This record gives sequence, structure tokens and C-alpha cells, in this order.
Amino acid sequence: MIKNKSLWALFTFCAVISIIGTSVIWMMDWKAGVVAMATLSLLFLCFYLFTLKRYRDIKKLSDYLASVYSGQPTMDIRDNREGELSILKNDIYKVTLTLSELSVHLKKDKLYLAETLSNISHQLKTPLTSMFVMADLLNDPSLPREKREQFVGNILNQLKRIEWLVSSLLKLSKIDVQSVSFKEEHVSVKKLVDRALEPLLIPMELKEQQLAISCANNLMVTVDENWTVEAILNVIKNGIEHTPAGGRIAIACKETPLYTQLIITDSGQGISPEDAPYIFERFYKGNNAGPDSIGIGLAMSKSILQSQSADICMESKLGGGTTFTIKFFKPMV
Repeated sequence: MIKNKSLWALFTFCAVISIIGTSVIWMMDWKAGVVAMATLSLLFLCFYLFTLKRYRDIKKLSDYLASVYSGQPTMDIRDNREGELSILKNDIYKVTLTLSELSVHLKKDKLYLAETLSNISHQLKTPLTSMFVMADLLNDPSLPREKREQFVGNILNQLKRIEWLVSSLLKLSKIDVQSVSFKEEHVSVKKLVDRALEPLLIPMELKEQQLAISCANNLMVTVDENWTVEAILNVIKNGIEHTPAGGRIAIACKETPLYTQLIITDSGQGISPEDAPYIFERFYKGNNAGPDSIGIGLAMSKSILQSQSADICMESKLGGGTTFTIKFFKPMV
């Protein structure tokens, strides 16, 4: 307060006026002059005490902002009084609280990005290392033709795996940044299932797995057809991969007043209780995951469905198969 030049200028200006006025009154009547001098002294004292209190409050705000800037936890400085300073306190608290929450989110995003990059690097490193080894072996002119064909086939399979991984990650990133425009198409659930099954029928036939479908043609949902087919395909594919030869995949549809259900059940080995909470997380591979599993298919399915106000849940019993239930919620009227 002492260093405030504007305040000192105001104080000096008021003091000069007070002295002149008191002098004039004193010359007119010394008793009235004494009263005027005492009154002005009390006014100056009140002004000083009020200004001192305001500066102390402002100093507290300044110290609070300095503590926030240095990274200390946000303290609640709000009060229930009226006045401009109380409004300023409340506004500063809201801004600092918002900045603190943004800082926490940024730290989480950085950690998530680092983990994701680490996982992607790990997923790419394995097939690339394998291809480098096989490429070196292919340079050997004495390599038998059968081995050469085998290595070329393996390299092609690894390239397809990398292509699928990159394609899936691009799709997920588009969904994350909300750059995907999901259409609202009125489509039959049976049609979605049939389209999802098209590329999976041959793998099921090779494993001699049985397929049972119970889905009426008149069950309709409002979704983006292509993206939803992708989500359903990943769920069915997961069931096929974890169901042994000769197993069974069952797909059923049900309708309730609130949503339309798509239930996908397999007779595989099931998911352990330890793995169950994490199966929809990216790059998570449970104890029963196959050697070629990447752990991204179910995460993509959940992202696609939740982006369209749908949901997916899982029930499993170790050794007793797994059931995935997709719920397409009906629009509120």
C-alpha cells in the first residue's frame, strides 16, 4: 500500500483540501475548527484502515495465485460475503480449479500417449524382427524351395498383421478425436450379423465350429451400418479365436422396451475373473490370449458402439464359455 503512487496522490490531494477547509473554518470559529479537524482525522483513520484491509485481501489473492503457479494444490478461497472482491475471489477460484483439472487431464493424456506408443512399438517390433530374420535367410542361395516358400508366406502374414494393426489404430484415433461422422441408418440387426459373418465363415468351417443364429428380420436399429458391422465382426472373431475346434457360436437377438439386444455366445475356455475387468482396454491380452492376439479388437468394438449411444458388456465363466451382449438403446420420444 505504501508503494502505491496513485493512493499517495489521492491521500495528498485529500489532505491538502482538508487542511485548507479546516483552516478557513478555524478562522471563522476556532471551536468549529476543532470539530472539523477531529472529524477529518477520524475519516482519514477509517479510510486508512479500510484500505489496509483491502490490500491485505489482495495480498492473499496474490499469494494464492503464486502458490497455484508453483504447482501447489488448489485451496478454496471463496467466501459468502457481498462485494466486488468476493466476486473476484469466486471467479479466480473457478479459473484456477479449471486449470488444475486441465493439468490433471493433460498429465493423464501424456501418460496414456506414452503407454500407447510403447504398446504400438512392442506390437510392431515382434513381426518386424521376425521378417528381418526370414529376409536374411532368404538371401541364402542354398535355401530349399520349400523353406523359401514358407518364409515368404510368413512374411506376407506378418505384413497383413501390421497392416491390420495400423488400420485399426487409425480407426480408433479417428473415433477418439471425434472426427468420424456416424450415420443414422435404419438397418436390420440380422443384416448387420450376416455382413459381419461373411469374412468369418471360412475360418469357422476350417475349425469345424457350429453356428446357430436366432434373429428375426424385423428387428431394426438406427446405427451406422459399416462401423457397426466392424464392431460386431470383432466380437464374433474374438469368440471364434477362443473357441476350440468343434465348438459352438450362438447369436441371438432380443427386443425390450428400452433397447434391442444382440447376444453372442461361444463355448470357449472363458475369461478368468482377473482378466474380465480389462478385456475392453487397448492392447490388453489376458492369460488365455493367443500368440497372435494384439488386444485391440474388443476395444475398437466398444469405442464404436459407445460413440453411437450403444453399449457392450461381457459375462464369462472360466471353462464355461463367454457371452457378449450388445445393447442398441432406443431413442427417447
